[in-house]
Amino acid sequence: MKKAVHFGAGNIGRGFVGLLLNEGGYQLTFADVSDALIDQLKAADSYAVHEVGDGGKDHVISGFEAINSKTEADALTAAIAEADVVTCAVGPNILKFIAPAIRAGIDARPADAPKIAVMACENAINATDGLKGFILGDNPADVEAKAVFANTAVDRIVPNQPEGMGLDVNVEPYFEWAIEEPAFGGDKPEIPGATWVESLAPYIERKLFTVNTGHAATAYFGYGADIEKISDVLAQPELKDKIYQVLAETKALLVAKYGFEPEVQEAYVQKILKRFANPELPDTVTRVGRSPLRKLSRHERFVGPAAELAERGMESKGLQAAMLGAMLFDVAEDAEAVTVGEILAANTPEAAVSELTGLDTSHPLFAQLVEVATQAKAQRA
Repeated sequence: MKKAVHFGAGNIGRGFVGLLLNEGGYQLTFADVSDALIDQLKAADSYAVHEVGDGGKDHVISGFEAINSKTEADALTAAIAEADVVTCAVGPNILKFIAPAIRAGIDARPADAPKIAVMACENAINATDGLKGFILGDNPADVEAKAVFANTAVDRIVPNQPEGMGLDVNVEPYFEWAIEEPAFGGDKPEIPGATWVESLAPYIERKLFTVNTGHAATAYFGYGADIEKISDVLAQPELKDKIYQVLAETKALLVAKYGFEPEVQEAYVQKILKRFANPELPDTVTRVGRSPLRKLSRHERFVGPAAELAERGMESKGLQAAMLGAMLFDVAEDAEAVTVGEILAANTPEAAVSELTGLDTSHPLFAQLVEVATQAKAQRA
């Protein structure tokens, strides 16, 4: 039987990646550092994924196993050594922590075993390349003789779950898992519903600069308007117009950079807005807007496209408005939101922009973001 190990047994791991691997016929093993979650998975025979919204249906996942990454290192090594696929949905900042465990499993594979497919399913550009770098480290040895590394782009809204769900997960019906095919040399793994592409860059940036940019912009505009639910933000025409302006700007960039047909990208934008407006997804602006420090960084969903637009002499006023919203996202329970406030309070606008965004002072976007930071400082004072 085909086997897969997935790092990250949270809602995305169970409700998206794990679901597709299970439906692809893989014997699925979840790895996680949460003692309670792993114990819950070990005690369960199955869990359900509920697609909420038009066309949604229920899926039952069974036959899985669970390993505690902290306390069962030997079992995890053995599982990876026998696996056909290893995936993760742990967050880009956690990749360096799971890399040693993946490396140990790869090293333990027999020399004549088929190559294991390693894919990071994260909201970040070329996340698998980053994971590969951590795995190889200073001693690449024969890792690439035993493993194939492929970048992917994943897209499915998985909101905060209502209390009492247990292991069950509510998700939207729509999903996309795009995977770069050339890395596999014609021997790609079987994953139902996956989209295989020659070059992932256009798809990664289309998803990141449309779905992630739009979702975060919705959260920050909604937070500024004291609205709790993401779907309720889209119900306000003036806020929907602000969100559309953001996506019109990223659409202009994607069309110019990758040659997407304008009408095709416009249809994609409209589909995304419809997904955000799904009233059956109880998603909140505080969940979607969390971690604003990361979202304001140089190559992320706001500064990344805005910088490229500025380099092309194109406008990014909508994106800048969303960045102002991120700087004003003062959720006390969000450590990164607190840090953003501290950076703004302790520095000049110029220094704050440098620290928050990583932009060089000579960049054509820099002066515009200094104006944004000046507004944010004044409003937070």
